[in-house]
Amino acid sequence: MVVYHTAFYIDRSDYLRVASWQEYELIDVSRGEKLERFGDFILIRPDPQAIWQFQNVPHVWAKAMAHYHRSNTGGGYWTKIDEFPDLWTINYGNLKFNIKLMGFKHIGIFPEQAVNWDYIMQRITNASRPIKILNLFAYTGGATLAAAHAGASVCHVDASKGMVAWAKENACISNLKNASIRWIVDDCIKFVQRENRRNNRYDAIILDPPSYGRGPSGEFWKIEDNLASFLEMCEQLLAKEAEFLILNSYTTGLSPSVMKYLLNTVVAKKRGGEVKASEIGIKVSTSGLIFPCGSTAIWSRD
Repeated sequence: MVVYHTAFYIDRSDYLRVASWQEYELIDVSRGEKLERFGDFILIRPDPQAIWQFQNVPHVWAKAMAHYHRSNTGGGYWTKIDEFPDLWTINYGNLKFNIKLMGFKHIGIFPEQAVNWDYIMQRITNASRPIKILNLFAYTGGATLAAAHAGASVCHVDASKGMVAWAKENACISNLKNASIRWIVDDCIKFVQRENRRNNRYDAIILDPPSYGRGPSGEFWKIEDNLASFLEMCEQLLAKEAEFLILNSYTTGLSPSVMKYLLNTVVAKKRGGEVKASEIGIKVSTSGLIFPCGSTAIWSRD
C-alpha cells in the first residue's frame, strides 16, 4: 500500500516531524477548495487559502464523490453521488476514525493533526512512567486515542455531547473501549476551574480551542478574549514533572509566533523547558508543495 508522507511541521528544520498516512491524501488545492481522498472516497471542501486558479489534475476533480458548496449568505451544503455512504472508517496506524459529512464542511477529523498524535505517542512512550493527560476541546478524540494507545490515562473534555459520543465510537473501533479514558461533557473553562479547586494535576495538557464557541449552558468563548487567562488556569493544572502542553489553533491572526510568546510567558517562564511553534501543513501529492492547515505551539520540559 502507498504511504503518503502528508502532515508536516512547517519551517522547523530543528524539529522535523512527518506523519505518514495511507488512507488520507491531499490530492490538489485550487480556486478556494481542497481535493482530498479519505479512504476510497474523494471529496471537495472549501479552503480560502487556496487562492490560485490552476488545477493540477482537473480530471480527478471531476470525479469527486462529494462536494461542499459554501453559500454567500453563510453556511453551505453538500452534494454527493447517490451511493455515497452515511459513514465510513479510515485508519491512521492503529487508530481508527468514523467519518461522515457534517455541516460547515466538517467530517470529524483533521488529518494534519497526525504530527501531533505521533508526538504525543512518542513522549508518552519515552516517559517510561504512568502519564495522566487532559485533552480540552477534544472534538472526536484524535489526540485522546493517540494518548490512550500509548498507555496514558486520559480525561477527554468537550462541550458537545454529540462530539463526545463520536469520540467514544472512535475509541471502540480502535480497540480502546477499555482504555483509561474519562469522557466529560462540560464547558472547558468551568471544568479546569473545578480541577484546580480539587488540586488535580496532569502530566500533559492538549488544547484545541475554537475561535468562537458556546458551552452546554450557553457559556461564550472568544479566543482572543479568553485564551490567555485560560492558559494561566491550565498551567496551574500541570504536575511538577509535567511532560508537555500542546496548543493548537485554526484562528486567523493567532500566528505561531503569538502562540509561542503566550506559552513562553505563561508556562516556560515559570517552569523552564522550551517552546517550539510552527504552522502545520499537508503535502499536496500532485505538486509536492506543503499547504498550511493551522498552527501548533508545544511547551516541553526538556
